[in-house]
Amino acid sequence: MTKIKICGLKRLQDIEYVNEFLPDFIGFVFAGTKRKITDEKAKEFKTVLNPRIKAVGVFVNDTLEHISSLANNNIIDIIQLHGDEDKEYIENLRKITNKQIIKAVRVKNSQSVIETKKIKADYLLLDTFSDSGEYGGTGKTFNREYIPKNIGNYFLAGGLNRNNLEEIIKDVKPYAVDLSSGVETDGFKDREKIKKVIEIVRQ
Repeated sequence: MTKIKICGLKRLQDIEYVNEFLPDFIGFVFAGTKRKITDEKAKEFKTVLNPRIKAVGVFVNDTLEHISSLANNNIIDIIQLHGDEDKEYIENLRKITNKQIIKAVRVKNSQSVIETKKIKADYLLLDTFSDSGEYGGTGKTFNREYIPKNIGNYFLAGGLNRNNLEEIIKDVKPYAVDLSSGVETDGFKDREKIKKVIEIVRQ
């Protein structure tokens, strides 16, 4: 069964919603977007997060020290790299923490996915490429024909919501789907939307 990640939690209320409906993963964003939270806030949230839910820390070109500190103190369970981190960066990160690593790909074409696969992260996360240089969070889907066969388990992001989720899962059978703006109303996480997408994924 496809797993589900709800990304960009920034209020205690959001933690209450996910504790109620139990997605497999949630995401704390530590990069400079409207969903960014502080280390202190993440630590507070992690203490009340249901332990069955894995917390993913989302970083863009951050320092190894900052990431490993959050990982080794178990404020996050999995590391997601959403910037220009390369193979050497990941090798150095593995020397200082044993947490699993997800590497995001901004999908331009099949080749962009194949190239990122060589970095040897534990999982890829396929997200929509943006001409404006945004590191994800565009809320737009990409052409699923760009997903190569046999790339292993991957997270699928980019413009997913309750209206397209069922069709997309049937079409490409990702390991996990990753939603953020697709479960928001006016920029805030919406309890009913979270409930609905988790029902769709698990039906």
